Amino acid sequence: MSNKNILVAYFSATGITEKLATRLAQAVEGKLFEIKPLTPYTSEDLNWHDKQSRSSVEMNDKSSRPKIASKLEDITQYDVIFVGFPIWWYREPSIIDTFIESYDFSGKVIVPFATSGMSGMGDCRENLQKLAPQAKVFEGKRFIYNISEEDLKQWADKWL
Repeated sequence: MSNKNILVAYFSATGITEKLATRLAQAVEGKLFEIKPLTPYTSEDLNWHDKQSRSSVEMNDKSSRPKIASKLEDITQYDVIFVGFPIWWYREPSIIDTFIESYDFSGKVIVPFATSGMSGMGDCRENLQKLAPQAKVFEGKRFIYNISEEDLKQWADKWL
């Protein structure tokens, strides 16, 4: 067991990232927090083949900041924050940018993790570091959806 307070915050559009985040929170004995959009995404919103779909429009506008339904009460109590999301257009979804910009992460460790059928992490670490310049953002990792809790713990241990 770690002597650090750990948060596993995640956004999941289809449930895959949620399952991974739940396993990670159990593995590291961290608090789980879902980053829920104020307006939930529909399957039409997620149609990346449609340039007019909500997700396509958001991802093409780097200033897009989808609203989040609820806020975390006190981020100051956490030392290590794992931030999970599906990879969209080779980076984190815009709602993750909203989440990062909503809090003061000064002195915190941020570790991104992601799900994706094929895409890697792209510029996620660099993007998150720009949004939280007073935090230490580490290179994250993309996982297969069914990775074991034991393997997640082994990966996460380097920050605990």
